[in-house]
Amino acid sequence: MDLVSPGAAAGIALVALGLVLTPGPNMLYLVSRSVTQGRRAGLVSLIGTGLGFLVYLLAAAAGIAAVFAAVPIAYTTLKIVGAGYLLYLAWSVLRPGAAPVFQVRELPHDPARRLIGMGLLTNLLNPKIAVLYVSLLPQFVDPDRGSVAAQSLILGSIQIAIAVTVNALIVIGAGGLATVLATRPVWARVQRWAMGTVLGAFAVRMVTDPSPATS
Repeated sequence: MDLVSPGAAAGIALVALGLVLTPGPNMLYLVSRSVTQGRRAGLVSLIGTGLGFLVYLLAAAAGIAAVFAAVPIAYTTLKIVGAGYLLYLAWSVLRPGAAPVFQVRELPHDPARRLIGMGLLTNLLNPKIAVLYVSLLPQFVDPDRGSVAAQSLILGSIQIAIAVTVNALIVIGAGGLATVLATRPVWARVQRWAMGTVLGAFAVRMVTDPSPATS
């Protein structure tokens, strides 16, 4: 039997895509860095962001197994917390007056080592990523399928692959996208409503589905 079901893989992929396309500290930093210092600086910064994902993944893989073994009700608790956070993210995207997705900050030009360090720090201090690994990732883990830690590593690797790939595309097209969305607000509204709807729908599914998300 495979450790991770196709449903679990698809589910974490959908959540990962929704989160990476939702405005947050990582997107704001990478876009700002790319626009002010160039694509290369944005991609170097993305290395640090990727390392941050890896730190969270390794910590989560070790901790999730212990939590499930010691407190079986933890799954239900995490499901409620995770659904609540997804609803909060959906509202933060859809609420009136929400900040534009590609709102750029002016940043100084920094060397590669500092770019990686700042990318790492930005991701480690990102509450969206912390909650992803603490309360969302566990919902796709099914203890009956085998090692919880191994499942966490596989599912987390899917999330990292999607996040890094999408962020790289955003970095490459940051300048053009920032201009398009600034001059054509209708596209910005479409992006916001699409992501808000996806996150909200997944939150509702989480709460109403009595079985683990891996079913």
